[in-house]
Amino acid sequence: MAHQRRPGPRLSSSSYAQDTVPSNPAPAAASAPPAAGLDPESWSALLAPRLAQFAGVARHEHVTRAAQDMNVPQSTLSRAMVRLEQDLGVALFARKGRTVSLTPAGRAFLTSVEGALAEVERAAESVRADADPASGKVAFGFLHTMGSETVPELIRAFRADHPRVRFQLVQNYGEAMLERLRAGELDLCLTSPVPEAPDLVARRLDEQRLRLVVPDDHRLAGRRRIRLAEAADETFVTLEPGYGLRRITDDLCTEAGFRPRVAFEGEEAETLRGLVAAGLGVALLPPPAVARPGVVELTVTAPRAVREVGVAWLDGHPDTPPVAAFKRFLLSRRGHLLPD
Repeated sequence: MAHQRRPGPRLSSSSYAQDTVPSNPAPAAASAPPAAGLDPESWSALLAPRLAQFAGVARHEHVTRAAQDMNVPQSTLSRAMVRLEQDLGVALFARKGRTVSLTPAGRAFLTSVEGALAEVERAAESVRADADPASGKVAFGFLHTMGSETVPELIRAFRADHPRVRFQLVQNYGEAMLERLRAGELDLCLTSPVPEAPDLVARRLDEQRLRLVVPDDHRLAGRRRIRLAEAADETFVTLEPGYGLRRITDDLCTEAGFRPRVAFEGEEAETLRGLVAAGLGVALLPPPAVARPGVVELTVTAPRAVREVGVAWLDGHPDTPPVAAFKRFLLSRRGHLLPD
């Protein structure tokens, strides 16, 4: 239920903020608009600085002992509790000298406050754990075609020196990973083509030759090499629009002088390879981790059929130690990222 607000500011000029200001405050920074979703007049913005102090007084039931425990002046703590009650419009304590006891309203408030403080504690411990140099977390995205061999080998090699680093892995197509990178859900992603965008930093790591995959009973199956223009009349099976490999396929066919006739659009390279084996069409694909029966893979001599693979991250975002270590590791694999 929303809180009913009283008109006008809740805090007087002798607010709690004044009680805690440094004796030699730094020059005030230029005011900035409030962050989206954080209303400076909300209950959370008003009460958050005092919640831990309220819980401390409630736990000790004595203002002086609570002040000593929290290393704040007793007078500051007393004023903060009075103003907390004034802002809420509810008596939280019954007072007898410096000894206090909770009113029914104070006890109900304490239950929720303790839950909120415990959640803040958990959140702080979680982000600190994720940033730990030895056992922190790396959120890493990669292409479907990198999942069977390349990424497992990268993680195995990295964890030889960083055995306790944890990985949160996301397997997706390139554009979806870049969206998650921008949303802060990924630290790094391995993608192709290597993106060019003002908000991203991308580094080319390697390139991978693409082959024209045909059924083993196809008219071209006896060849070892082919110019892509020779497949102009073929039906293609491809990845869906939005996938980097689909864009590369379309661009290479355009460079070869034709627009491919597409019989099927899928999400997995190995699905396409299976459909080629079934005779549904031909496909431009990277080499498989394991040779598949029923297909022949031809070297494309013209145009130069390769895809560049690179690592990308959001520009201007500081890295935690485990992310920085994994980024250095990936960059050290430049030219040796992919199996031969």
